[in-house]
Amino acid sequence: MDDPTQPKPSHASPITRLRFVFGEKRILGPGRVDLLEGIGATGSIAAAGRRMGMSYKRAWTLVEELNATFDAPLVEMHRGGAGHGGAQLTPLGLEITERYRRMQAASDGAIAADLEELVSRLRQGGETAD
Repeated sequence: MDDPTQPKPSHASPITRLRFVFGEKRILGPGRVDLLEGIGATGSIAAAGRRMGMSYKRAWTLVEELNATFDAPLVEMHRGGAGHGGAQLTPLGLEITERYRRMQAASDGAIAADLEELVSRLRQGGETAD
């Protein structure tokens, strides 16, 4: 039985993730934005994928999907082998990542009070009812 004189244990802070899905197709979410930001930081699809523990093939596939989803490419790729290849975000790629982060921050702010109340109602230790 809970002792009302004892403070409730603190729960780990919940993480909210904004994800855009149209029909059955995932358009944009935290992983894809992280990949785009990694490409922007490293200039490389392979390096951005490695930072995320993702294979080059998976990272390349996601970039191709993102480029095909929007009305202009988000990533510009330069082929050319060692020292000459690479990738960079296009102006639209930069805009999409910045806009996504702003929307995530706005979403977090809008739900903060309700989320705090929800967390206060969680069972201790993450127990589930039988």
